Amino acid sequence: MSNIVIEVNNVSMRFNLTKDKITGLKEYVVKMLKRQIEYEEFWALKNVSFSVEKGEIFGVVGLNGAGKSTLLKIISGVFKPTKGSIKMTGDLVPLLELGTGFDPEFSARDNIYMNGAMYGRSPREMDGIFNEIMDFAELWEFKDVTLKNFSTGMAARLGFAVATSVKPDILIIDEIFGVGDYKFQEKCSARIKGMISGGTTALLVSHDIDLIRQMCKRAILLEKGNAVCLGTADEVAEIYGDRGRLAKIIDELNKEEIQNKDPTLISSEKVS
Repeated sequence: MSNIVIEVNNVSMRFNLTKDKITGLKEYVVKMLKRQIEYEEFWALKNVSFSVEKGEIFGVVGLNGAGKSTLLKIISGVFKPTKGSIKMTGDLVPLLELGTGFDPEFSARDNIYMNGAMYGRSPREMDGIFNEIMDFAELWEFKDVTLKNFSTGMAARLGFAVATSVKPDILIIDEIFGVGDYKFQEKCSARIKGMISGGTTALLVSHDIDLIRQMCKRAILLEKGNAVCLGTADEVAEIYGDRGRLAKIIDELNKEEIQNKDPTLISSEKVS
C-alpha cells in the first residue's frame, strides 16, 4: 500500500493580468463586451512535481513571488491548476491566513464556535475543546471581548488554537510561526511536532531557512514558479542561502522564459 498522501504532478498555474486600469464594474463589463480588455499571461507555477509521505513535514522555500502561496492554495483547493493534477489522501486543514472567517464584531467565544463550524465541527464538539483552545491561546481574560479590540497577534493566536484543536490528516502551514512571542512560537512548534508524531502530514512554507532545517527532512525550492531544487532540507538550504548561486539560477530562468513561447516548457530538474 502506498505511503504517499500528497502527490503533485506537473502542476502549472496561469493568471491573466489585465493591462488596462479599470476603475469600476460598469467600465469592466463594457470593455469586456466590446473585447477591449488586453491581458498579459503570468505563469505563477511551471511544471512543479513532488510527493509527500504520511507523517512527513515537507518544506516549501523561495523568495517573495516564487509561487509558494499559489502552490499551497492549489493544494488546499482554493485554485484549480491550469495544467497538471493534485492527488491527496485524507482530510486537510489549511493554515494560510490565521483568523480567516473571524467576525470583528463578535467575541472570542462566539468566533471560536463559528470558526469551528467552518471546519465542520458541531457545537457539542466545540464545547468539548473550548477550554483547551482558550488555554493554548492564553486569552481567557479576553474570551468575551470583541475581536475588533484584539491585536493582530492575539487574533492569529486564537486562529491557530482553533485550527489545530483537532488533528487532521494533512496540515498546510503558510508563514504562521511569527505568531506571538518566542514562547508562544515554541508552543506552536511543539503542537505541530506532536501532530506529526501522531501521523499528521504537513506542508510548511517559511522564509526562515533555519526553521525549515529544524522541522523538515525534505524540501523544495521555488523560483519564478519553477522547482529549482528538490532534495533534503540541508541541500535546499545550501542553495537558498547562496545568493550568488541563486542569482545565477534566476538569470538562467529569465533567459529560458525569453526563449520559450510556453513558459511551462522550462526545465524543473534539480540544480547541481
